[in-house]
Amino acid sequence: MLDNIKESPEQIGGWVSRTRRFLTDARSELTRVTWPTGREVWATTIVVILTSLVFGVYLWGLDLGMSWVVHTLIGQA
Repeated sequence: MLDNIKESPEQIGGWVSRTRRFLTDARSELTRVTWPTGREVWATTIVVILTSLVFGVYLWGLDLGMSWVVHTLIGQA
């Protein structure tokens, strides 16, 4: 049963060559990526922040309104 766990030198060498091939391919793919400019990164960051703020304020207002309705219906307002 333990004989199945042991790796032969060919299997170890295969693992090393597959890992080297993977890293080479990954590096090659990264050279093909179109990276955003600094200006594009800032622009999208501002859009994400503003969108988060708008949704946050909207949900906060919705929560306040629903809380008021529930408290009014229960009679604790």
